[in-house]
Amino acid sequence: MNSIQPKAIHRALRWPLPALVAWVISWSLLLGMSRYGFSMGWGVVLASALGIGMSVMGQSWWRKLVIAAGFPVSLALTVSSVLGPQVPTWIWLLPLALLLLVYPINTWSDAPLFPTPRNALLDLPIAAQLQPGARILDAGCGLGHGLQALRLAYPQAHTTGVEWSTALYGLCTLRCPWATVVRGDMWAQDWSVFDMVYLFQRPESMPKVMAKAATMKSGAWLVSLEFEAVGWEPSAQLRAPNGKPIWLYRR
Repeated sequence: MNSIQPKAIHRALRWPLPALVAWVISWSLLLGMSRYGFSMGWGVVLASALGIGMSVMGQSWWRKLVIAAGFPVSLALTVSSVLGPQVPTWIWLLPLALLLLVYPINTWSDAPLFPTPRNALLDLPIAAQLQPGARILDAGCGLGHGLQALRLAYPQAHTTGVEWSTALYGLCTLRCPWATVVRGDMWAQDWSVFDMVYLFQRPESMPKVMAKAATMKSGAWLVSLEFEAVGWEPSAQLRAPNGKPIWLYRR
């Protein structure tokens, strides 16, 4: 029988699922021990230790911290005198509900909310010149920070943003009334009609980005903030004011 490989486990437990699993199990342990008469103090200690142990599921230090801190922080909020002694123990689920609203399950393989700094893309026209009226796509536009940065760089372009989260889509529409904002799957969007596709993803997503970019038309630009398409030769590389690299690839 083949053993389960760690990479397969990581693929199955896409973020933020490891955090949700760890928090639910920690709370279940505490409530279970309390129900069967065990000391609440020992329950808190063991549930916290379990959360810390399960932090190994995180693939970066901040994810490990979120997993480990989730239970003790939610417990502190529950029993806080600020909230009052009668606050039900399920109130910690409210932040999780908000997380799911902003970050739906089918987007867990993509980047979370990574806002593009406002002036990050001002130098793009130096390396990638576009004609007035060119079409630009912000793939995974979130709250619209990337759309705003693209507008500063290419004020005469037609910008489109695609976002799966209904909450972020609605807010982005309000923040960027001059752009075309579509609620949908960035991977199902037709990239071939755009002269430039911009994204701010994460390293794990870049192979999928590269496969999707193969559908872009000849001469179009793929622009990635911070993360490179490993194995591709960039046409240019810029630096945002905050020092993050900007990778440009010409089809």
